[in-house]
Amino acid sequence: MNWLELLGWAGSALLVWSLLQTRLLRLRALNLVGCLILIGYNAAVQVWPMVGLNVVLAVINVWYLRSMLATRHDAQTYQVVEVGVDDQFLAHTLRVHAADIARFNPGFRPPPAGTDRSAFLVLRADEVVGVVLSHAEPAGTAQIDLDYVTPRFRDLTPGEFVYRRSSLFTDRGFRRVVSPPGMVAPYYHRLGFRPDGDTYVLDLPPATGRG
Repeated sequence: MNWLELLGWAGSALLVWSLLQTRLLRLRALNLVGCLILIGYNAAVQVWPMVGLNVVLAVINVWYLRSMLATRHDAQTYQVVEVGVDDQFLAHTLRVHAADIARFNPGFRPPPAGTDRSAFLVLRADEVVGVVLSHAEPAGTAQIDLDYVTPRFRDLTPGEFVYRRSSLFTDRGFRRVVSPPGMVAPYYHRLGFRPDGDTYVLDLPPATGRG
């Protein structure tokens, strides 16, 4: 087997591996690389129908990647909806993703209902892409109990819309937000949080328009 055949097998393997990804951004990126490798391979061996196929697939991947990257910070694409802590749909979402939640938030337990607790769903159209649960602590602190993003959207960090693109905490009089302790692979450094021990803290601006 020569290097050209190895290149073809590598491109095919990468294409197959990309289809096993649960994260949409990673799937499209790996699929694009696989297509580019196979374009080069099939052009070298002059299999033009396969060149054409992979060119079309590469263009499709570029289109989807551009769309995902262009809308990842778009408040019109992702909406934050507040629900009750005892909401049945929220409970269903937590049950469906319980195993994945436990991977990234060890020790998390659904909090009991209470006036000092809040629950938010991050939606893209009618699909739930994230869940944020919090409760009030002294000194104007909002303690995050759960910050979870579904696998398909994990590379796009839609949780930012709860912290940076809304007044959900400031309107309640909170002065800072504290991330869940012990969270695996936290992303808060991208959102302006500062490290504080094993957590991250976001200092909130004063609320506007309050009487």
